[in-house]
Amino acid sequence: MKTKQFWYPLPERLIAQHPAEQRGTEKMMVLHRDTGMLEHRHIADIVEYITSNDLLVVNDTKVFPARLLGEWPDTHGAVEVLMVNAAPMDADDERPSMTAAKDSLRWNVIIGSGRKCREGQEASFGPNGELRVRLLKPLQGIGMWQVEFLCERPLMDLLDEFGHTPVPPYVKREGTAEEEREDRARYQTIYAREVGSVAAPTAGLHFTPEIFAALEAKGVQRVAVTLHVGPGTFRPVKADNIEDHQMDYEAFTVPPETAEAINACKARGGRVFCVGSTTVRTLETVAAAVESSNQTVEPSKNSPVVAGSGASNIFIYPPYRFKVCDCMLTNFHLPQSTLLMMISALAGRERVLCAYAMAVRANYMFFSYGDCMLIV
Repeated sequence: MKTKQFWYPLPERLIAQHPAEQRGTEKMMVLHRDTGMLEHRHIADIVEYITSNDLLVVNDTKVFPARLLGEWPDTHGAVEVLMVNAAPMDADDERPSMTAAKDSLRWNVIIGSGRKCREGQEASFGPNGELRVRLLKPLQGIGMWQVEFLCERPLMDLLDEFGHTPVPPYVKREGTAEEEREDRARYQTIYAREVGSVAAPTAGLHFTPEIFAALEAKGVQRVAVTLHVGPGTFRPVKADNIEDHQMDYEAFTVPPETAEAINACKARGGRVFCVGSTTVRTLETVAAAVESSNQTVEPSKNSPVVAGSGASNIFIYPPYRFKVCDCMLTNFHLPQSTLLMMISALAGRERVLCAYAMAVRANYMFFSYGDCMLIV
């Protein structure tokens, strides 16, 4: 398929620059896959669409202040570092690992600087240069380097003090303390637990304790996977043919209790509701691994999900056949993005683009801090 088939016009005024004043009040468009019918609801209404026979799966990754602003000590020139993922133990392995991301001092990063970077250079960060970064080796990709952090105190403590929340580039920030406080609080799900993401699983930003309490009272079970989201989630598809696009690897874990709950849900004929594209990618990755093994499985409803950790670069686009995900809560995505291609595989490209056109006319807010869509 051609990348241009996933273009749609979007007025800049509909790109949300800040979260809703109160979490859990965002609008939710409901798209029915079987009929194409659209409903205009709010996120709290999701309780009406999920039954006790279904299962809700979320991504419990936690965003950390992964953006650093500092200087080169020798020239005092400005330098910016965006941490991407903890570097794997094997120097020849480009895939990220879930192992001790929050404890690692060796990271793959993107460096922004006006000077040419060289191995062995060091940059300093923080009011007193308490944190230093030494460049180890260049990696594939513009500005990509593997670096080592040099510090006497725990790295994550220092990032909490003077790092910046890595909001996506379409969210414009002036660098004020008030903006940072807002992003620290709201660019994070209420159930975030596992440190490692430089981008939030944004479909989960809408949930509140009250919504979860209503689902629990209805008998809806909730389980979690972990996928550490990298900046590649915002990387545009530049290839003319979408099949030529390569996804970045992202580390994931599927706990045993999550695999068991999904398999039980499938066995009883329930639906798996995935919160966000990261949850979908994780579950479809492990299901695909099972399907490609020697096991005999039915790919539509009874494909088993296995527990484990790994790194996924799965790219889901039409006419992909989903093995785990039945329903999906998702935000409104960028034109020609891999995320838009994923939901087009689930709901149909023409229906999705029609829904997006309706969302523009109805003044839904788009992207990370925007409104959401439930696909059932």
